[in-house]
Amino acid sequence: MKKQFTHFGVVMITAIILSACASPTPQTIVQTQIVAGTPQQIVVTATPGAAAATPLPKGSVQINGAGATFPLPVYTAWTYAYSYVDPSVIINYQGIGSGGGKKAAIDNTVDFAGSDSLVTDDEYKAGKDLQMLPALAGAVVPIYNIKFDNDKDIKPEDRTITLDRETLTNIYLGKITKWNDPALVKLNPKLEKNLPNAAIYTVRRSDGSGTTEIFTRALSSFSAEWKEKVGAGSSVEWPAEKAKLPAGGGRGNQGVAAQVQLTDNSIGYVELSFAIQNGITYTKLVNKAGKTVTANGDSVNSAMADYADGFDAKLTAVIVDGKGEKSWPITGYTYYVIHMQNMNDCVKAKKLLDYMTWTLTDASAAQRASDLGYSVLPDAVKTQVVKKLGEVTCNGKPVLSKP
Repeated sequence: MKKQFTHFGVVMITAIILSACASPTPQTIVQTQIVAGTPQQIVVTATPGAAAATPLPKGSVQINGAGATFPLPVYTAWTYAYSYVDPSVIINYQGIGSGGGKKAAIDNTVDFAGSDSLVTDDEYKAGKDLQMLPALAGAVVPIYNIKFDNDKDIKPEDRTITLDRETLTNIYLGKITKWNDPALVKLNPKLEKNLPNAAIYTVRRSDGSGTTEIFTRALSSFSAEWKEKVGAGSSVEWPAEKAKLPAGGGRGNQGVAAQVQLTDNSIGYVELSFAIQNGITYTKLVNKAGKTVTANGDSVNSAMADYADGFDAKLTAVIVDGKGEKSWPITGYTYYVIHMQNMNDCVKAKKLLDYMTWTLTDASAAQRASDLGYSVLPDAVKTQVVKKLGEVTCNGKPVLSKP
């Protein structure tokens, strides 16, 4: 399989490692250059907020956010577009992982966090007045780099492999260890002579990750064995690694993608829009209804519809492994995490909530999300989120005016 990213010549994959994006403490940035298939790491330091040394334009407000890399592509697109909606707002969002984002929200070092991982009871207690708000939904997709036998004989339309719920789980359980395993050949009959007798190298996130939580929640639904032995979470003990099978980890979507692209016969998982933006091949999946589906806006929308009434009092819901015939089985919401009463800068609070309202309700914001492979919230969910935003207070007073 042809190496990805080669059309860039040199690719810079940056993993930002920090505990809170608004902290003045210098933070480590590991930049991985991929040159002629060889990774070269450069470690540099950066101080968040260093740009603040230059005075902000008069009347402007800087809003700091940090957290999940899952929504980073659309947050970047929204931030750019919103600079034309309200030029006085400067939004700085850093993709550091859901775990880091939730910690930053608890520590009050950011104005909002992004998380695909649900806030735990202990985190709610530590954060005092935290609230999760669904922003949109997206898919997690298995990506792969297989060195096919007789590669030149494969038709372009036959190159995308198909997995089902059992085979994907068994790969990560370490029960399927070769690419030409009979279960994989059965799912991909046109590739029977091409799937190599090569060990499968599994790749996972090395950081606490909402993407991992969505992925492992899906595996827990696919397999009683996985649920019992491993479970779901932002970080788990991976059976293939415990069995000392070929395996590795990468930080962030970019780290997993780099590991897969540089390792022959490997498989990993990333957020769909990251795969789309970087031209990375991802699998099809046979879903719970027995239908082969591709991850896209329609299959994510179908997954949301399967759980339309599944929100709890905290506005959270798990939407993996839906029963719909069109549903992508590894799907999840990404959330804003904010404080409901603990906002003291009322001007900034108003600007933040105006921005969030725009992302949820503006047609152009929705189109940008769709173009990147995300699915916007159904009207019934959106109404609940907007209503909850109206309950946010600053110094004891509602931030948003009543309609």
